[in-house]
Amino acid sequence: MKNTLEWVNVVLGGWLFLSPWIFGFTGNAGAAWSAWIIGGVVLILAVWALSDRGVWEDWVNALAALIGFFTPWFVKYTSLGSAAWNMWILAVAIFVVALWAAYSPTMKTST
Repeated sequence: MKNTLEWVNVVLGGWLFLSPWIFGFTGNAGAAWSAWIIGGVVLILAVWALSDRGVWEDWVNALAALIGFFTPWFVKYTSLGSAAWNMWILAVAIFVVALWAAYSPTMKTST
């Protein structure tokens, strides 16, 4: 189950990273950089979590999602509807999936 959740965060992080090009808000530096940084962190940590059975990656992803949720207000792009709503929706989804993964039992392999 944990691997499935990590794959979900890989997709969500990848979507967030690509969203400035998909929705066409690369001209707004604050919105674009917020998506690239938060999406990149989530994507990298989710990929890392696929090979590591720890939970610290999930907690950092939850923190990144929490920060991401507030960036439309901090960086002042709430008026840019597609960028703001994209961040809010994905931040909530990443947060929920990261916490779910953090609390999911891990499968330890015996050596």
